[in-house]
Amino acid sequence: MELLWRFLLGGAMVSLFALLGDVLRPRRLAGIFGGAPSVALATLALTGYKSGAAIASLEARSMVLSGLGFVLYVYVAARLLASGRWSALLVSLGALPIWGLVALAAGLLLRLAGT
Repeated sequence: MELLWRFLLGGAMVSLFALLGDVLRPRRLAGIFGGAPSVALATLALTGYKSGAAIASLEARSMVLSGLGFVLYVYVAARLLASGRWSALLVSLGALPIWGLVALAAGLLLRLAGT
């Protein structure tokens, strides 16, 4: 039954954010709004319902920290691709550890801070 709810809620969120991406300008944002935010919100809603607000809050914090790593990943990848010396595959795979390391470091710092 949980799988059905994930499917329905996730599909509704993806559709809603795809519509939002269709309305906003520039059109390049449509892909961003069609993916991650909708899946994240569906996951948080289901986690909050099933496991409670405290666990959903922890998941939300993890998503934000991972988002910081993603921003740095995109920055580095864009700079390397703009140079024209590297292939998209090499840049995307080579910069991927940046995302994970930043998210991991941020999580460890929060854990050490006691939050």
